[in-house]
Amino acid sequence: MDHYTLLTRCIAEFIGTAIMVALGNGSVANVELKGTKGFHGGWILIGLGYGIGVMIPALMFATVSGAQINPAMTLALTFTHQFPWHEAVFYIIAQFLGAAVGQIAVVIAYKPYYDETTGDECILGTFSTIDAAHSYFNGFVNEFIGTFILVLGALAMTRDSVDPRADFIGLGFLVMCLVISFGGPTGPALNPARDLAPRIIHSMCRFPNKGNSHWKYSWVPVIAPILGALLATILYQKLL
Repeated sequence: MDHYTLLTRCIAEFIGTAIMVALGNGSVANVELKGTKGFHGGWILIGLGYGIGVMIPALMFATVSGAQINPAMTLALTFTHQFPWHEAVFYIIAQFLGAAVGQIAVVIAYKPYYDETTGDECILGTFSTIDAAHSYFNGFVNEFIGTFILVLGALAMTRDSVDPRADFIGLGFLVMCLVISFGGPTGPALNPARDLAPRIIHSMCRFPNKGNSHWKYSWVPVIAPILGALLATILYQKLL
């Protein structure tokens, strides 16, 4: 990565995060929005969408920027002195902007189906997360555990460089499994940019049955993934 400029790496983070959100939330939209070909297609479709949605940008940009595509990962690496602060700020900005652009692509592609859908939480689910039990505590625990497993797994799988492509295929399967196994309560986000940037876009959209953006819950999928990622990174450093 060192031979790429910071600008090039930030562009890779921007595009990678945009692809992740477009493919991931696009799969949610296909399942949740009335009238689509995948309407009521089931949670496995969403798991596949998000797993592959993470795997593809990782395969594309891991050798350019590290394909962090997640502010929780970036901050965890920064706090543990594995990534410089002055670059982390620009990475995180690129990730949030990429997530917003990826969500805008979903809105444009699915606009007719947003207009047909009457369930406001179905609509919100194609943008960001909310705890199914309407519990901040349950949402926090779920996001914390999921992100902890994600980051610990990512660090362990990418530790060697024997075949990095296989590492990122494994990472895609890990995300897929996390969505399927821990996705019931919240979504899940596992990534502050994947939740907060689309939530901002949701607040700006004008659909007939949009509902509110649940801003009171919005801190959960930001803080919990950051803390989960930080604990996983510290633990990995101590053990290995």
